[in-house]
This record gives sequence, structure tokens and C-alpha cells, in this order.
Amino acid sequence: MSYDDKITELKIRLPEAKSPVGNYVATKVSGKMLFISGQISIDENGQLIKGKVGKELNTEAGYNAAKRCALSIIAQVKKACDDDLSKIKSCVKLTGFVNSTDDFTDQPKVINGASDLIASIFGDAGMHTRAAVSTNSLPLGVSVEVDAIFELN
Repeated sequence: MSYDDKITELKIRLPEAKSPVGNYVATKVSGKMLFISGQISIDENGQLIKGKVGKELNTEAGYNAAKRCALSIIAQVKKACDDDLSKIKSCVKLTGFVNSTDDFTDQPKVINGASDLIASIFGDAGMHTRAAVSTNSLPLGVSVEVDAIFELN
């Protein structure tokens, strides 16, 4: 089954791949590596998912915010691959940033939202290394940001 077929089977609707809002590119290919800039938590209506996990959002809401970041990552991957996900060999690494309170310690559970989505689409090729980092603030006040590295065929 192709990755696009898997997206259809899972009834996943990818968001539009957004252009960067700063002085950087959304994606960059170097050799056989595809780097995806950090994707922030935006809901299905295009609204920012804001707030601190551990205060305004609980772990489950953070998980869902991370999942939304992963959807944006996949949208960027598709755009970078000219809509051909068969060009992806594997997901190498995700780095997740969680805007959380000082005493919040479940960052890995939050970033599982992104990891679980990537693995559900890419299967074994979606298994990746990862970092889940807490931060006191993220751009625009969002709750989660995730970047990614993929290997191309």
C-alpha cells in the first residue's frame, strides 16, 4: 500500500503546506536528506493552538497539538516531493518542542502525537529517532512545534 493510500485509509486530511513567515525555507534537500522546518500547532480551522501544556492544555490536548504539527510536516514533505510520497525512504528524526509549565514532565507523551501519526502513515519507515524538549515559550504563543528529517530514495 502506498503512503498516499494509507493517508486515505486513515481518513487523514492534510493541511495546506504553509510558506515560511521568516527568513528561512520550509524544506531543504541536502543529498538524500530532506529537512522540514519546525511546524507549529494549528488546528483544522487554521487557528493557532496556543497555551502552556500543564496549565491551559492537558497532556491529551498537547498530544493532539503535536499530531497537528505532524500533519503539517507531511504536507511539507508532499510539497517538497512534488506530491510523490514514494520518494520517501524513511523518517530519520523528529524534534518536538513543548511550551509547558516548569513542573510539566510528560513532554514525551505530548510528542508521541507526532510520532504516532508519522508511524501510522509510513509504518516501519516512519520509525525515527527523537527529542522531546520543554520550553518556556514558542513562536506566536503556540503549544507545540515539531521539525523533521527524512531520507529520500
